Amino acid sequence: MSAAKHVPTYTVPSLTAEDGAKVAEILQGRLNSLTDLHLTLKHVHWNVVGPHFIAVHEMLDPQVDAVRLMTDATAERIATLGAEPVGTPGALVASRTWEDYHLGRATTIEHLGALDEVYEGVITAHREAAKATEELDDVTNDMLIGHLGDLEQFHWFVRAHLESASGKLSTAGESSELGAARAARDAD
Repeated sequence: MSAAKHVPTYTVPSLTAEDGAKVAEILQGRLNSLTDLHLTLKHVHWNVVGPHFIAVHEMLDPQVDAVRLMTDATAERIATLGAEPVGTPGALVASRTWEDYHLGRATTIEHLGALDEVYEGVITAHREAAKATEELDDVTNDMLIGHLGDLEQFHWFVRAHLESASGKLSTAGESSELGAARAARDAD
């Protein structure tokens, strides 16, 4: 049962059970997104090739570890709120609102172009969740804001590979992961 369909019998002090359920529902979306990001980053780590392989390969492992910790913190916050964090692969696939990552074995620049779009989506949704919890729960809001700081830094690491000396981002104007991968490849 997902947090959205169940009002917990208890939650943290000063929140109503209904507000606890609402916050848990918001967090379940973030749990799904972070779990997907963790797996996507590891997939990229295994599948990058090309002249910058080792730099990107090694850049991604700390991101994988940090996102996995964000996932754990998010799930534990859902449980703290009295709800049930759902972390099964089937539930994630059934509830996600984005497509699966499309690239397999590809050059580092193509993967980084695609990751630019992935991070943009995750960060945008995380900001929306932070805004939605701003008046509901300070602890959850603070956690999400902390995650945003790290996610935005990881996004910057990715974008630094996609930016020209003049400051032009090779993926600018792209709205799909495959389009961004092609744009990054063509600019390289």
